[in-house]
Order: sequence, then structure tokens, then C-alpha cells
Amino acid sequence: MSVADEDLSQFDISKQEIDKLIAEVIRYVLFKTHQNSGCPIKREELTQLVTANYQQRNLPSYVINAAKEKLSSIFGYELRELQRSRPSSTKQGRSSQGLDTKSYVIISQLPAEIYKKYVEDVNTSHLTGFAFVAISIVHLAGGKLPEENLWHHLKRMGLSEAEENHPVLGNVKQALETLTQQRYLQKEKVSGPEGNTVFYELAERAIDGPVSERIKQYISQIVKRDMTAVDV
Repeated sequence: MSVADEDLSQFDISKQEIDKLIAEVIRYVLFKTHQNSGCPIKREELTQLVTANYQQRNLPSYVINAAKEKLSSIFGYELRELQRSRPSSTKQGRSSQGLDTKSYVIISQLPAEIYKKYVEDVNTSHLTGFAFVAISIVHLAGGKLPEENLWHHLKRMGLSEAEENHPVLGNVKQALETLTQQRYLQKEKVSGPEGNTVFYELAERAIDGPVSERIKQYISQIVKRDMTAVDV
């Protein structure tokens, strides 16, 4: 049964008002995704769109789920819920308050070949490539590595943290920071005997099923290619 088939009488507001709320959530999701370069949208942001004028207990969940169905059926997007992951050093013995915030991203439901041919923006595809490379480096390091090690590997590819006018990426350090804002990576400062060390770690978006599988396939293709070159 779809969300639209549920009994609306429990909310004591008109269907027109609910439809207006659903449309507002959809507009907000599409606009924020475009404005913030695909950064996750916190569930509380969507909830506040509803609770600003309505206090019915289950209404926010109903509206968000209905918006999710319409985004899929009309726009071809999956509104995917992510559970914000904690840095590994804080997973034990600390309160989860503020650390497990739910958020959403939208993901195209088009087959990869169709998306690439008709939707993908060639002007931003280099950022996707950079994201896959950076995430793959962290993945191959076991999911976490010091910042200096990450830059060591990136520098081998000609990418320096001091480069502010890279011909493709522009400010390279900011490009890496964007990956943390988009929640592909997260960074944490850890105190040690020799001072503070910044670590990069896979965040929830990189751990999420579809992205994680694509990363593994990407790495597997490179390994197979290299093995073939050695055999030749």
C-alpha cells in the first residue's frame, strides 16, 4: 500500500494542505541538492517544513514518505536515507546524541548508461572522478588514513594541497573538503604523543551500498588491468 492510500483523517487537515506540504518538501530537496552540490539534507530540515505550521505527531513522516514516492514516480530519483556515521575513535563509550543524525540524498534511478548519455554533466564529471580516486585511496587503506598519507598519494597524481588554480579542479584542497561536506569522507583530529593528527575516514555516503559497490568494481578493474599488463 502506498503512502497516498493511508487514512488521512488521523491528521485532521485537508488533502489539499497535505499535498501542498508534499510539494514543498520536494521543491526543498531539489533546490538544496542543486544549491549545495549534492550535500546531504538533514531530516530535521524536512521535518521543520511541516512542523512550522502543523503539530500532528505523525505528519512529518507521512509527508516525507509521500514526497519520496513522488520523487521516484515523477522525477526518477530515489530519496535515500543515510545514517550519519561516527568517526571510529568515537564509536565506543560516547553518547550518540548529535552523531546519528538522519539525512537524505537523491540518487538517479536511471540505468548508468542512459544517465551517462543523457543526464551526466560533462562539466562536473571530473569532480566525480576525483571523488572516486580519493575515496578509493581511503578504502584501500582500510577505511582510514592520516591526512598526510592521503596527500602523499594524491601528489603522486599531480594533485597538491597548495594548488589553488588546478586546470580541472581549481582549488584542490577545497575539492577534497567538498567530499567531506558531501559526506563521502569525514575527518577527525586525534591527539597523540607527537601532537594532533588529522585522519580521513570513509563517511556514510561512501559506505552506502551502491557507492561502495561501485568503488569495489572500480578498484577491481584497475587491478585486473594492471595484472593483464604484467602478464603481457
